[in-house]
Amino acid sequence: MIFLKLCTIMYKERRFLKMEKLNDKGGILMHFVVCLKQVPDTSEVRIDPVTNTLMREGVPSIINPYDAHGLEEAIRFKEKVGGKVTIVSMGPPQAKEALKKAMSFGADRAILLSDRAFGGSDSLATAYILSSALRKIHETEPIDLVFTGKEAIDGDTAQTGPGIAQRLGFPQLTYVIRVKELTDTTVTVERKTESGRQVVQAQLPALITVEKELNDLRYATLPNMMKAVTYEPEVWTFNSLPFDVTQMGLKGSPTSVTRIFAPPGRSGGEIIDGMNDPKGTAASVVQKIFQQNIIMVHPLTKGGKH
Repeated sequence: MIFLKLCTIMYKERRFLKMEKLNDKGGILMHFVVCLKQVPDTSEVRIDPVTNTLMREGVPSIINPYDAHGLEEAIRFKEKVGGKVTIVSMGPPQAKEALKKAMSFGADRAILLSDRAFGGSDSLATAYILSSALRKIHETEPIDLVFTGKEAIDGDTAQTGPGIAQRLGFPQLTYVIRVKELTDTTVTVERKTESGRQVVQAQLPALITVEKELNDLRYATLPNMMKAVTYEPEVWTFNSLPFDVTQMGLKGSPTSVTRIFAPPGRSGGEIIDGMNDPKGTAASVVQKIFQQNIIMVHPLTKGGKH
């Protein structure tokens, strides 16, 4: 709670002044930003046995599933309170396909951050690049709420979203499974914790990282699909923003992946047919359990001795 209050104070000092606009229902028009990543479909990922790197050739790419649920929630709130949904992604030129697909669900603007200078960025450097882009957007179109997935399925770090929030000075609400209330000044969410559930509130602008339980994904409508076919995402490069080259790419990444490998395959388990001799089979199973020390023959006594 102390951290949340500090972030709120920082936000109040930094927030840009803007004229609030009302929609036809008398509600506040809001600007939602979704950070989205194109990832390889992990169900078909293969690893090169020689180089120990991912073999991306021939492997289909998809929108990171957690990000897709963030996009869905942003579009739902756009439909509810009015406003705009902007998608921001960092990746190679082919990531445009993920952005065009996202547009087919009802987003309004898509921006791709793509440059060789961004290559090799870890989660810290990626958060720097994305936050720089969001800061530029915020200068002309103030952001109310940022959605990111809990994590990317090709990295599983869960660090990029919080890193963006930290750099922007936005309160961060992580592992969100439900947005309970959104007003023109606050957002209230229910989030998962190791011990259960927690309901928290933060001042806007804020950033939330979402779980898949947050919502059910929609199907793209035909008009939006037709719009997405001809839509060309904006491409921002290294020269589009005043980036610090020491905070991106390999130079700005304190971590690196030294090796990727597939875990050894598991041997098939033993199947015991107990139909013909149930008692004998039960005795055999019990014997195997003791042999593998799954259950000790003699329980430990109070003093820790057999």
